[in-house]
Amino acid sequence: MASVSVRDLDVTFGHLKVLEKLNLEVEEGEFIVLLGPSGCGKSTLLNSVAGLLDITDGEIWIAGDNVTWKEPKDRHIGMVFQSYALYPRMTVEGNLSFGLKVARVPKDEIKRRIDGAASLLQIESLLKRRPSQLSGGQRQRVAIGRALVRDVNVFLFDEPLSNLDAKLRTELRVELKKLHHKLNSTMIYVTHDQIEALTLADRVAVMHGGVIQQLAPPKEIYRRPVNRFVAGFVGSPAMNFIEGTLVGGKGAPALRLPDGSEVVLAGYDFIDVPGEGRPAVLGVRPEQVELASSEANSGIFRIEVSLVDPMGADSLLWGSVGADTVSVRIGPDDDYKVGETVTGHFFPDHASVFDAATGARL
Repeated sequence: MASVSVRDLDVTFGHLKVLEKLNLEVEEGEFIVLLGPSGCGKSTLLNSVAGLLDITDGEIWIAGDNVTWKEPKDRHIGMVFQSYALYPRMTVEGNLSFGLKVARVPKDEIKRRIDGAASLLQIESLLKRRPSQLSGGQRQRVAIGRALVRDVNVFLFDEPLSNLDAKLRTELRVELKKLHHKLNSTMIYVTHDQIEALTLADRVAVMHGGVIQQLAPPKEIYRRPVNRFVAGFVGSPAMNFIEGTLVGGKGAPALRLPDGSEVVLAGYDFIDVPGEGRPAVLGVRPEQVELASSEANSGIFRIEVSLVDPMGADSLLWGSVGADTVSVRIGPDDDYKVGETVTGHFFPDHASVFDAATGARL
């Protein structure tokens, strides 16, 4: 196990600044996930830690050692790439042992490490096969095993499951979580898949435009996003956003919609007292809205139904609140008609309110 410290990291490609003054502290044994859309800088950050990119400025420390200008082989890391990158003419055993043979590890030690990794990943029966004889999931297990057999301080994963189908992704996601519990190793994992991030991570670093927008445990990221970007990126379906103007101030705060109706926000924990008439955006997740209820202590708005999507265990009702499109999770047997208007309510202390100009949480 080892900690990782990224300090004031700058990465520039020509005139393009990809990362600027970025800081990240990863504790020993922690599973950190770097989450964000394509181009946000997450893979650049991972490759910088791995030593695969020359950084412009800053420092990278692993296990208390400044590795900023060390070669990747001297950083004591194991990396698993998006592509399996297996040697096609070697057996699984050959792929696992190749790096160890190059490093002149004794034969009995190589066998011990391979047997241990094969047992952990349940690939003992595959050791004599070649990559062409393996499924996608089996190949990715071998790729992970190749990192496991090395004596490393930190494991780095660069979207290792993105080439797999949905069922295999779910299975390997569970296996990776179990693997982390067994090894108790430090892991940094890059993905654009929020489900992977929320299920795997001890903490999630949500990135956008080369900046870590929020670094927090998955539940906090989901329940208290620090800005509108994080709120909209994390969650499927995405959080509903309803625009309006804050009224009521210290008394009974509410969001006044363009049609003049008001959504009561009593109970919402504002970071600061909102100014009267301040443009704001209310964020409510689809599962936080309940229909046709008369709860007096909750925010209420009216939704015009435009579509109902059956999804098996539940259904997704789509509609509009003024000019804003919203979605609501409903029961699989709930029956609503297109064009009908329904009443939705939510508990404001479960919702989010953002400044319309900056996107910051209020």
